[in-house]
Amino acid sequence: MSWQIVGHGWAVSLLRRRLAAGSTAHASLFTGPPQIGKTLLARTLAQALNCPEPDPPCGRCPACTRIAAGTHPDVRVIKGEGAGDALKIDQVRALQREAALFPYEGRKRVFILRRMDLASTEAANSLLKTLEEPPAHVVLILTAVDVDGLPPTIVSRCQRLDLRPLGRGRVESALHELGIAGDQARLLAGLSAGRIGWAIDAGRDTALLKRRQRELDHLVRALPAGRVERLSLAESLGRDPRASRDMLELWAAWWRDLLLLSGRGEGPVVNVDRLAELRSLARPERLREVWASLQALQRAAAQIEDNVSPRLALEGLLLKLPRWPATTE
Repeated sequence: MSWQIVGHGWAVSLLRRRLAAGSTAHASLFTGPPQIGKTLLARTLAQALNCPEPDPPCGRCPACTRIAAGTHPDVRVIKGEGAGDALKIDQVRALQREAALFPYEGRKRVFILRRMDLASTEAANSLLKTLEEPPAHVVLILTAVDVDGLPPTIVSRCQRLDLRPLGRGRVESALHELGIAGDQARLLAGLSAGRIGWAIDAGRDTALLKRRQRELDHLVRALPAGRVERLSLAESLGRDPRASRDMLELWAAWWRDLLLLSGRGEGPVVNVDRLAELRSLARPERLREVWASLQALQRAAAQIEDNVSPRLALEGLLLKLPRWPATTE
C-alpha cells in the first residue's frame, strides 16, 4: 500500500481499517497546524477511494497519478478565493452542483475543502445541507487549523482526526531521505515545530528561510522603536491578509520561545538559530509582558481571520508590544 505519509501513523491505520471495512465516513475533518500534512492525507485518502488495485492506493495507476497531479475529474481541492483565503458561498454552491453528478471515472467524487475554518458564515451554512444529506457517491474532506472557527454543527457531522506535530527526529529523518544534508536537516527540523510540509518546502526553497529571517528582523527591530516607526511598519507589512496571517504564526512561535526562556521552562526552542538573541531578551521580570504580548498577537491573528484589515490588526498589535532596548545580538 502506498500511503506516502510521514508520521501520523495512527491516522493512516484508522483510515485503512475503515476503508477495508467499507465504512469510510462520508465527511471527515482533518485538523492541525499549517503544513502538517492535512491536505496530503486527504489526497491520499482520495486515491485509496478511487484506486482500482486490490491494495489501494497503489500510487502508480492512472487514477492515483492523476489525483496526485490534481487532474482527476472526480477529485477536487477547493480553497478560498480572494482576500483572506475565505471559502465563499458561490464555491460551495458550485460544489453542490458537482456533487449531484455521478463520478466520471472513479467510484467516489471527493471534495477536499482547505481551511474550512476561514469560510464565510454563508458558505459554512450552505455546506451544512450537503453534510446532512450527502449523496452516496460523495466524500467530503475538510481541513482546518482553528477548530473553534468552525460551527459546532459542521464539526459534529464529520469524523474528526486531529493531526499532531511530528517529533524533531522524525522530521530530520524524513529530510535526510530527501537528500537534505545533516546540519541543514537538523536546523529545518527544529524550525519546523513538527510541520513536515514546511520543513520540506524550506529545504527545497531557500527563499522561505530568507523571508522568515526578514519577518523576524521586523519584529525584533520594532521592540525598541517608537509609535511612529511601529505604525509605519504596520502599514508596510499589512497589505496582504494571507502573508500577514503567516507572519503572525511565525511571530507567535518566537514569542512562545521567549516565554519559555523567560520562565526558565523546559522544552525545545523552535527558533534555534536565534537562540542567542532570545536569551538576551529573556528575563524573569519580563514574563508578564511576554505573556501579554503573546495574547495580543493571538488576538490580532483572530482579527485577520475575521476579515479585519491586516494593517489595523497589526497597528493594534505593535502598539501593545513592550518597548525594550535594542538587543546587542
